[in-house]
Amino acid sequence: MRRTASILVAAAFLGSFAGSALATCPPPGPAGFPKWLQGLKKEAASMGVSPRGLAVLDHIQYDKRVIDRDRSQSTFSLTFLQFQQKLISANRMSKAQGLLKKHAALFSKVQKKYGVPGPVLVAFWGLETDFGSYMGDFKTIQSLATLAYDCRRPEKFRPQVIAALQIIDRGDMSENQMVGAWAGEIGQVQFLPADFLESGVDADGDGRVDLIGSLEDIMFSAANLLVNHGWQANQPWLQEVEVPQDLPWEKADIAIRLPRSQWAKWGVTMRGGKPVKADNVQVSLLLPMGRHGPAFFAYHNFTKVYLKWNESLVYSLTAAYFATRLAGAPPVLPGNGPVDALDYQQIMELQKVLSRKGYDVGEIDGKLGSMTRAAVKDMQIKLGMPADSWPTPDFLAKLKRS
Repeated sequence: MRRTASILVAAAFLGSFAGSALATCPPPGPAGFPKWLQGLKKEAASMGVSPRGLAVLDHIQYDKRVIDRDRSQSTFSLTFLQFQQKLISANRMSKAQGLLKKHAALFSKVQKKYGVPGPVLVAFWGLETDFGSYMGDFKTIQSLATLAYDCRRPEKFRPQVIAALQIIDRGDMSENQMVGAWAGEIGQVQFLPADFLESGVDADGDGRVDLIGSLEDIMFSAANLLVNHGWQANQPWLQEVEVPQDLPWEKADIAIRLPRSQWAKWGVTMRGGKPVKADNVQVSLLLPMGRHGPAFFAYHNFTKVYLKWNESLVYSLTAAYFATRLAGAPPVLPGNGPVDALDYQQIMELQKVLSRKGYDVGEIDGKLGSMTRAAVKDMQIKLGMPADSWPTPDFLAKLKRS
C-alpha cells in the first residue's frame, strides 16, 4: 500500500509518543478548496465517474483535522523490541490464536488459492484495526480530497479520491459507509481505494466487495493484495537467527541479499545455534537494532511484500514477527548485548546533521527510515565504526565532531 498515514491501532497504543509537526510545506488553507474541487470534478468526469459519484463532491469540505494529523503524525521512534512489546500484547496474541482456530476453514481456503498463510493475514488484521474493533471515524472522500488539495503529497491522494468515487459508482460502498482512517484507508485491513479496486475480492458471492462486514471478502482481498505485491507461496518471510561477535556488518542490510551459504560461512546460525542451510537461497540479514540486538533473515516475502503493505520498517517487522509467533515461533531473543538507542529528539538531531553533510534523509521526522539508516551506514564506514546502520549516542557524538 505504501502508506504513510498513521496506523490506527499503533496510534492508539503509542499516542503519548507523538512528536512535533513535520517540517513540510505550509497547508494552502480552505479558501481555494471549492475552486480546486471543481477541477477535480471535471477530471473525475473525464475518467468515467457517473453523475451519482460526482454528486458526492458537491458537499464535502476542507477538513483541517486531517491536515493537523498529517502534520503531526505519531513518530514511532521506539526500538523494535519496545514497539512489538506494546503492540503484541498477551491479550492480542490470545485473541489472534483464537480467531485462527475459529476460522481455520476459511484460512485454509485462502491459503489454497493464494498461498498466503492464516498467521500472516491475522497479524495484519490485529495490528491494523484490532481485528475490526476500530476502523476509524473520518469521512473517506473528504479526507482524501483534503490531502489531494494539500501541497505535500497531492500526486499520491488525487488518484485515491477518484478511486473512491469509482467504488461508490460500482456499488460496493455508499458514501455513508465510506468511513475510516484520517488518510483514507477503509475496512478491517485498511485498504486505500485504489487497492480496493485492484485487489478487492467478492469471495462470498453477494455481488459486491465488502471489506467491513464480510470476513470472506476481507481475507481473500488481503491475500490477493499480497499476491499482487509479489507474495511467493510456500516460502518463508522472516526467521530469527543469531549472529557472531563480528562479521562484515555493512552487508547486514535490507537492500543486500546474499546466499544463505555465505551467511553460514560468516558464522550466522539459526535460533538456538542450529546451522544455517548452506544453499543458494538469497536472503537479507536484518538487524533492526544493530549488531547487539535481535537478528532476522528477511526473505523476498518480507523485503518485497511486507514493505509494500507498509513502508515503515518497525511496523512491517512487527507485523511479520507477529505472524511468525502465530505460526509457532518463540518470543524473540533480546540479542547478544546492551543496545544503546537514540530518543526522538536525538534522531531529529541526527537527521539534521546528516542533512547538513549532504545526505538525503527525507523528512526530518524523528524516524529511522531506510534513507536515514543508509546515511548512518555510510558515515559509520567513513568513521571506521562497525557499519550496522544503527545510530548510537556515541555515533552521534562522533558524527557531530567529524
